[in-house]
Amino acid sequence: MKIIVDIVHPAHVHFFRHPIQQWQASGHEVLITSRHKEIATDLLDALGLKHQVLSSLGGGGFVALARELITRNWALWKVVRAFKPDVMTGIAGVSIAQVGRLTGVPSVVFYDTENARLSNAITYPFASMVVVPRCYQAWLPKRHLRYPGYHELSYLHPRRFHPDRQIALDNGLAQEGATFFIRTVSWQANHDQFDSGWTPELLRRCTNHLSQYGKVIISSETPLPDDLSDHAFHGNPAQIHHLMAFCRLFVGESATMASECAVLGVPAIYAAETGRGYTDEQESRYGLVHNLRDFSWPNLQSILDDMLKKSDDSLLSAHQKLLDDTIDVADFITDFVLKAARREPLEFTF
Repeated sequence: MKIIVDIVHPAHVHFFRHPIQQWQASGHEVLITSRHKEIATDLLDALGLKHQVLSSLGGGGFVALARELITRNWALWKVVRAFKPDVMTGIAGVSIAQVGRLTGVPSVVFYDTENARLSNAITYPFASMVVVPRCYQAWLPKRHLRYPGYHELSYLHPRRFHPDRQIALDNGLAQEGATFFIRTVSWQANHDQFDSGWTPELLRRCTNHLSQYGKVIISSETPLPDDLSDHAFHGNPAQIHHLMAFCRLFVGESATMASECAVLGVPAIYAAETGRGYTDEQESRYGLVHNLRDFSWPNLQSILDDMLKKSDDSLLSAHQKLLDDTIDVADFITDFVLKAARREPLEFTF
């Protein structure tokens, strides 16, 4: 079978990494199309995954996103005409859904972000199948499937990932005591158009408070204030999950990283004005995430202190319950996309 995997964000590299390897090991031909954004292409290169860049984001806002979509669709259409895939797959999947409908190639769209309303509206009606976690809370087309898991379990399931403390130390983990990880984002993604980030003062207060208990590392998509620059993450982005796995607490604006920590058994505070079904479930079912909506410092300080009180035993128990309730998502992706390539009924039993 011939499979196109469309990558437009760094997290998508991790999501598809194991399925790509499994498809290739079984003799299937995989073509990866990519987007030059942040560290996505660097991750692909670091993992030895050959790819073809179709577009890049030339600034923020709807105009830039619309311009890129036109460019990407045209480039993908030419790739499809030349490669003749049996199936296309991706996360969010605007281009694969639209080009798939035009060319008659099945498209399997994986997604978990409810507030990307515009992109979902121009994707879901064209996709052959939309696949979401069971906790997804927004509208879905008739052609959809829910599965018991999270995107992050495609690459951080215990069958797939084994945290290495030495790698974590090489990437900034404190030799002794606790390490805290903070993440800030640029708010340029399509699902971020109605969101905004922390103020520098809130970031400063959070950093200073956590510094009383251990080492603080900040990963930021934008330049940090001078007085926080000593906390900047300088490690290898391809190895960041080893670092996160040994942290005491995650605090940040990335829902993906909050969920990554939850599936690793690390408590997380996800700070954003809009939520996600998966972080809501990770809070209500397992208590591994706190979804922060009130950005006042007294509220954040109270939540930080509550999360720091969680015992190791309670975290281990919550983590095991999460794993017991979910599946190895990489195996599911591998099998389901092949069903679409063979034009079989897109059904699945868990």
